[in-house]
Amino acid sequence: MPDIIVAHPGWGDALFIKDLFPNARLLSFLEFYYRATGADVGFEPKESITPDDLARVRMKNVTNILSLDMMDWGLAPTVWQWSLQPPEFRSKISVLHDGVDTDLCSPDATATFTVPNGPTFRPGDKLVTYIARNFEPYRGFHTFMHTAEIILRERPDVHIVAVGADEVSYGRKPPPGTTYRQMYLKEVRLPKERMHFMPTVPYEALIQLFRVSAAHIYLTYPFVLSWSMLEAMASGVALVASDTPPVLEVVEDGKNGLLADFFGPADVARKVGRLLDAADGNRAMREAARRTVVEHYALKDVLKLHVRLVEEIGAGLVPPPVAADILRINPIDGHEKARWHG
Repeated sequence: MPDIIVAHPGWGDALFIKDLFPNARLLSFLEFYYRATGADVGFEPKESITPDDLARVRMKNVTNILSLDMMDWGLAPTVWQWSLQPPEFRSKISVLHDGVDTDLCSPDATATFTVPNGPTFRPGDKLVTYIARNFEPYRGFHTFMHTAEIILRERPDVHIVAVGADEVSYGRKPPPGTTYRQMYLKEVRLPKERMHFMPTVPYEALIQLFRVSAAHIYLTYPFVLSWSMLEAMASGVALVASDTPPVLEVVEDGKNGLLADFFGPADVARKVGRLLDAADGNRAMREAARRTVVEHYALKDVLKLHVRLVEEIGAGLVPPPVAADILRINPIDGHEKARWHG
C-alpha cells in the first residue's frame, strides 16, 4: 500500500486510484484546465468556434474535475496554470515549477553551434533563433515565419536558425498531406542560405544554440509555458516573447526581455531589430533574464520543495507545511498576474 501516489490526471490515469488504494494520498500534477474562453480556445481571431468545439472542451475537463475532487493536494507549475483551475479548488493547489538546471543552462562565451552543411555560429554573430517541439500555430510558428521574412529582407547580414519537428503537439492538424511549415513557406520568401531549418537536436546542442543567439524568439498561445523559454533565459539569451499569459508572469518588458504582439510579425521583427542593434549586446537584459530563472526556477532550489511536498503529504500532513514556504516564493493571493481568471 503506497503512502502517496503522484499522478497527472489529464488523460484519466488517476480516475480509479482512490478506489484501488483508498488509504494512499494523491498529489495531482495539474497541467491544464481547459476553458471555452479566455485561454487557448478561440485565441486566434480567424478561428471559428462551433458548438461541437465547446462541447469537446467541456468533455476534456471530465477527468480533470473528477481528479480535483479526489486529490489530497495539487501542484501547478505557474500562477497562470493555477488560475485556470476552478476557484473552489485553488486553495489546495501549490504553485511550483518543475525547475531548470541553471548550472547546465548557463552562458558560455566560447560556445559554438554548427548547422549541418552550413555555417558555424559564435556569440556576437548576427543570429536569430526560434525553438519549438513542433512547428505549429500554438507556438506562434505562423507569426514567426512572417517575422523571419521581414528580418531577412531588411537585414542581409542576419541568419536565422529554427529548430523543431513537423508534427502537431497541440491544436488542429493541418490539411492531410501537408505540414504547417509547408503551408507557411508558400506565404513567404526566405533566402535558403540564411534561413536554416533543423530537426530536433540533442539537448546539449540546444543549449549551445541558446548561448550563441543574438536574439531569441518565443511565441505561445495562452497555454502551457514551454520549458525552452526558461532554459533560454537561464542560458543568457536576449529574448523577444509574446505578450501572452503565462509569458507575462516571467518576462518584464524592457528588463529581462522584450514583449511583442503575438499576431504582429512587424512588431516582433522590430523588437528583434532593437536587440540586434544594441551596442552592448544587451548585456544587462541577458543578465536579468538569467537572474530571473536562477532566483525563481532553479532546479536545485525547487527540487527540495518538491521532495518536501511529497514527503509531507505521504506522511498525512494535509495541508503540507511546505505549502506556506512555496507560497512565499510564488505568491498567489493578490498576485497581479493571477488577474486572468479572478
